[in-house]
Amino acid sequence: MIHSYRHRYGLVAGDPALEDIERRLAAQPRIPVPTMALDGGGDGVMSSGGSIGHDRFFTGDFERRVIPLVGHNLPQEAPAEFAAAVMAVL
Repeated sequence: MIHSYRHRYGLVAGDPALEDIERRLAAQPRIPVPTMALDGGGDGVMSSGGSIGHDRFFTGDFERRVIPLVGHNLPQEAPAEFAAAVMAVL
């Protein structure tokens, strides 16, 4: 788990045993669906910039929202904002 977080924050290289899988995933086509990325502005696990750059995975409309003062569990901590984001994509 510690290595997973270190890798997520770019502090260490990934697991060499998974390099082939990572390479194949990177070669996948972009996803053509409308997408909403939500980040909690008060998340102590991932910074509120956690979804920056994720638009590169999609060809459909992409919107990124940061919900202020919300942590890691957006559906539980900000249910109204979470539901509004779901409805906006629909």
